[in-house]
Amino acid sequence: MMQVIKYSRKGEEVGKVELPDTLFSVESKNPQALLYEVINMYLTNQRQGTSKVKGRSEVNGSGRKLYRQKGTGNARAGNLRTPVRVGGGAAFGPKPKNWHRSIPKKKKRLALKLALTQRAKNNQVIVVENLEFEKPETKKARVLIDKISQQSRKNLLVIGDSDKNIIKSFSNLPNVKMDRADGLFAYEILNCDKLILTEEALQKIEEVFNK
Repeated sequence: MMQVIKYSRKGEEVGKVELPDTLFSVESKNPQALLYEVINMYLTNQRQGTSKVKGRSEVNGSGRKLYRQKGTGNARAGNLRTPVRVGGGAAFGPKPKNWHRSIPKKKKRLALKLALTQRAKNNQVIVVENLEFEKPETKKARVLIDKISQQSRKNLLVIGDSDKNIIKSFSNLPNVKMDRADGLFAYEILNCDKLILTEEALQKIEEVFNK
């Protein structure tokens, strides 16, 4: 098993922790291709198809016929909302597009394990004792992060459960992002310099994803 440094709540090194091989020492035939595919699908799913124009049935305006069909010398006009008139609806304009692509569960989970493995091999995984905050304390949170992450620009702090005091303490730190252990995904792991796991989070990850 691979071992990583374990820190106390005060940021002091207290020993080492063994990481489970089923999550942090996973191999695949072509890991880079799998990670690329899963992350590309994830980023595609973040797109929002918001380009849209109003058609003739959506713009404001009366639907009545402008004037009688014959006898006026004018064109046989319908209503104000026709695309040929100023202020009318657009013809054949863009509509919202759905960019969603479903990610197979097995690929998604394997990509997560490969991402964890890559961070572990690069010595980018840190384990810290379970955090306890009686109230939100950003200053205390900043001191802890500065001690254990060595001024890393991107830190991902993974906690076992939604503790409001912990979330509020770290949410104001620009170099820290947070997630729950049961909601981890490959992209956020690869998008950080240091992966910080609480003991509770490490146990939760093993329970949820070690299948």
